[in-house]
Amino acid sequence: MMQLQSSPFQSRRHLAMAYTQVGVLTGVEGASRHRLVALLFEGYMEALTRARGAYANGQLESKGKLIGKAARIIEEGLKAALNLKDGGTLAQDLHDLYAYVTVRLTLANVRNDMSMLDECQRLIAPLQEAWADIRPQVEEGALQ
Repeated sequence: MMQLQSSPFQSRRHLAMAYTQVGVLTGVEGASRHRLVALLFEGYMEALTRARGAYANGQLESKGKLIGKAARIIEEGLKAALNLKDGGTLAQDLHDLYAYVTVRLTLANVRNDMSMLDECQRLIAPLQEAWADIRPQVEEGALQ
């Protein structure tokens, strides 16, 4: 089994604080770092889906709030939780991707451009899937 030398993410405590700060869901007490990141990904995808629905229904204020929530999850949750000091190139690459996604989310909101929202979802979906795929390793203690 592949052992990961260091996580690109900071401590579980830091992740829990970031998660709570963006207010994705409740009930994070006792959750592992892995689960907290998974919840951030889920909250992000849900916010984008709901933003598309709000836009389709002409609820532009709600659309804006939901895109803002997705951007906060990226910035204050996923990006803020990165450990740039010890996470190596993976952490830096994720940081750069998250910065790009934040810009695209902002433009999508200002321009009411749902194709940009689609792009943002396509960029993060593989990370969410990969994160879910490493769960068995996490449960076996290879990644804490």
